[in-house]
Amino acid sequence: MSVTRPEPPVYVLDGSGITDRAAFYTALGSALNGPGGYYGSNLDALADCLHGGFGPAPPFTLVWEDAGTARRHLTGSVVIGERRLDYFDAILATLRSEGVAVQLR
Repeated sequence: MSVTRPEPPVYVLDGSGITDRAAFYTALGSALNGPGGYYGSNLDALADCLHGGFGPAPPFTLVWEDAGTARRHLTGSVVIGERRLDYFDAILATLRSEGVAVQLR
């Protein structure tokens, strides 16, 4: 007998208004936990949220609509491990390293 596992949930992040880091975390919190929801306020807090207790824990899929707007605005380099990344890429690395499937649109 085979066991069928349910598909991971899918959440949609509206990136059209993401013009700074605060706007990203506000939009992500709303996408994952509803209006006014919280899901981190910096990369360390995001990583904490991804470990559970603040909303959905991976695995899940995040469909990031209008990701180009965020990519243009979430600049400035940060170091993750031994890699220096733009903030946008650091967000992606954090999400993906914790098991979130991110689809950029």
